[in-house]
Amino acid sequence: MRENLIDILKVIKLGEKLKYELRHSWLSTGRQESVAEHTWRVSLMAMLIEPYLDKKVDIAKLLKMIIIHDLVEAEARDIPAFETMNNMEKKKEKEMNEMRAIENIKDTLKGKLGEDIYNLWIEFENKQSFEAKVANALDKLEAQIQHNEADISTWIDVEYQMSFMLGKHTDFNTVLTQFKDIIEEEAEIKIENEGIVEVENVKLNLVKQ
Repeated sequence: MRENLIDILKVIKLGEKLKYELRHSWLSTGRQESVAEHTWRVSLMAMLIEPYLDKKVDIAKLLKMIIIHDLVEAEARDIPAFETMNNMEKKKEKEMNEMRAIENIKDTLKGKLGEDIYNLWIEFENKQSFEAKVANALDKLEAQIQHNEADISTWIDVEYQMSFMLGKHTDFNTVLTQFKDIIEEEAEIKIENEGIVEVENVKLNLVKQ
């Protein structure tokens, strides 16, 4: 038992790195967001939206999946989605680094616990279950909520388009699609209020792609 607890402590200490691993997201206060803060709010979202989902979800499994999925970034670092979106080489590198990281976590914990965490991470990545699809959708939605809360001066050009690309993550579920619509409406209002770009032009460019 002592050896198991020592191994668990190693992974807990690994998790501390997520408190200072920064994402390409900024808070409403002007401070850059950490991975740990993102993961916490995705977990909060899961807890709050679970009663309204139109299909039964294993909430314990969902929360475990959310907590686990970014743990690899303690070793592999956070790579913004826009860096891999149209770059297959960068995407492959990210996948390899994250796979190596989750295998290291599995090997550290050993036995059933290590296997369970590894399998949850793989399930999330492959979107093999309803829980995995919900976790992925909430992960993407939280990122957009945070962008909506940040000063628009922190946005880069591609993020205007990404504000209206959430449907591919939510279209499997009507409740998440409705939630997505509300979040996209907030993004649209933010963009229009700033007057930097025309929302219709952003959406038109998406249709052309």
